[in-house]
Amino acid sequence: MIKAILFDFGQTLVDSSQGFRQAENRAQGIIYQDLELKSWSEFKVYYRSARNEFQDNSNFSRFDLWEAVYNHFQREVDEEALRQMESDYWRTVEKYTLPFPETGYVLEELTKSFPLGMITNTQGQPNSNDHRLTQYPGIEKFFTEIIIAGSDDIPPKPHQKPFQLCLADLGLHPSEAIFVGDDWYKDIIGAKETGLKPIWLKHYTVNRNWPEVEANVPVIFSLEELLSLETLG
Repeated sequence: MIKAILFDFGQTLVDSSQGFRQAENRAQGIIYQDLELKSWSEFKVYYRSARNEFQDNSNFSRFDLWEAVYNHFQREVDEEALRQMESDYWRTVEKYTLPFPETGYVLEELTKSFPLGMITNTQGQPNSNDHRLTQYPGIEKFFTEIIIAGSDDIPPKPHQKPFQLCLADLGLHPSEAIFVGDDWYKDIIGAKETGLKPIWLKHYTVNRNWPEVEANVPVIFSLEELLSLETLG
């Protein structure tokens, strides 16, 4: 029997895709110009490869990524400038982040039957107090338990520990909770390996190259579908 529903935050309850695109494009342009390179394609190939490697290792720090890029191209790193650029990056993401149209309504309806929990990665912000979630009290208020993975000695998803901590705080066995997330690896695989019942949200408004995998889990395209899923009964 399902006794609670747990959620990811970014791209699950809010859409940050435009913010990330703008922040990434600006940061890459600044770095490329500062490196004084002659080949944009060479820069992009390495940058994307490095970004993927950092993400695969659950390191979401933009500062660490950019420092690695400067080191690769044998250029001196201005740490103060990169820290400032990192702050600007997250301000851009926040500026262009909006809840999905149905988020508030769905969360309010679900709280009538279930306690809600959230497990979200820091994405590289310096500490949990800086997480974008704090900018959305209208969402935060619905959650009984919130785990900011990747801070306070809690490893980031897909590690099982943040899922286990949230379950323990709610007094639940993994089989008694559903986890809703958008990222196949961090959310769906992480939840599944912890013993939760994952639901993969591929929101219809998000323009994204979803991984081509054999899901073997429920897939929804709007949060509203949670209100009619038999698995929640």
